[in-house]
Amino acid sequence: MTISLAVGEKFMRKFKRVMTALAAVAAVVLLGGTATGAAANTGWRHSDAALARSLPGGFQSSYADVNGVRLHYVAGGSGSPVVLLPGWPQTWWAFHKVMPALAERHRVIAVDLRGMGGSSKPQSGYDKETLAADIHALLAKLGYAKADLVGHDIGAMVAHSYGIKYPQAVGKLALMDVVAPDKSLYQLPLLPSAHGQFSPWWWTFNQLQGLPEQLVSGRSRYIVDAMIDQLSVVPSAVDDFDRSVYARAYYTREAVRAGNGWYRTLNQDIAAGSAYGKLTMPVLGLAGEFNHQYFVQVMPSKAVDPQVVKIAGAGHYLSEEQPAQVIGALTKFLG
Repeated sequence: MTISLAVGEKFMRKFKRVMTALAAVAAVVLLGGTATGAAANTGWRHSDAALARSLPGGFQSSYADVNGVRLHYVAGGSGSPVVLLPGWPQTWWAFHKVMPALAERHRVIAVDLRGMGGSSKPQSGYDKETLAADIHALLAKLGYAKADLVGHDIGAMVAHSYGIKYPQAVGKLALMDVVAPDKSLYQLPLLPSAHGQFSPWWWTFNQLQGLPEQLVSGRSRYIVDAMIDQLSVVPSAVDDFDRSVYARAYYTREAVRAGNGWYRTLNQDIAAGSAYGKLTMPVLGLAGEFNHQYFVQVMPSKAVDPQVVKIAGAGHYLSEEQPAQVIGALTKFLG
């Protein structure tokens, strides 16, 4: 995920909270323990198929072999297609609070990206243009020449790249809290300043080779909790059940490696993005309390005629913290 540079004292209080969580990770590693408590939670035991069936709208879990990978997706509803692309450290389940409402008007297709959840985890192909090509191939296989896209976090990077590479295949595009990587990322500080400057420690951590797999595999609940507690205005909105669903998806060494692949390709993404022009289709930027001002500033350079909507009372996890506002904004935008 990403966020703007300065978020003030509110964010620093959350930053201190995550330091406590990371200390717990270190303690577990030193003691040779594992996060066995997560495995006992009911969210851990639910399959994607069961989770899909739990949602109103006739949702079903499916797989498709495209572009050299097997992608997992959950689809339901009827009407024009809307594709939902989630980010790290989450899965398609990140949209579960908004999917039933969107399915009243649309065919909703929530996809696990290459390397995520139920999708396959190859050794390569984690740059955002390859991930966009995966989605383009999936939609072609499903029989759709054009679709609306909604991306959050890493999924927003993919959606942005998709809009640049396949503009004829996009009706409308919504970016949630993140845009495609650019050279401004090189200015992100490693250490927070006394004035509350944002320090995205996980951008560096996730790019390390081998170490994250050693530290996080078997202990993924700690990372899930750290990210949600640090980057939410309403952390309780992502409850224990949801967190266990995400922890399960990143529990194994291969899952950690694959998810970190989205960060290990950032230099490639930045280089590709340097040639991007403006998105020409209708574009909606949704941002929470931390990133709204950043979106107001940056979106005019990313799209010809963007709309920007603030999701009040939300941090980074918009569709879970404030689902009613997200549903309202997307329904108004998508139709």
